[in-house]
Amino acid sequence: MNLAAEILVIILSVFLALFLILGIILTIYLINLTRQIRKVTDAAERTVGSVESVVSKITKTISPIFVAEMVSGFIKKFKKEKGDK
Repeated sequence: MNLAAEILVIILSVFLALFLILGIILTIYLINLTRQIRKVTDAAERTVGSVESVVSKITKTISPIFVAEMVSGFIKKFKKEKGDK
């Protein structure tokens, strides 16, 4: 091999080593990022589950109250109309 080919091989080897090291570092950061994303999504799932259970309980409580208010409103309206005649 002549001198120019040897220099090219050395330059390419250096750049290949740099890109390999850069790839390893970026892969490590990507793994850490996915772990953090997994933790955030787990926390969000827990929060949504607890909010869902609270809303379910509130809905079960409010539904009868709403129906009772509607019935009492109809009764008051009926009594008012009957009293006017």
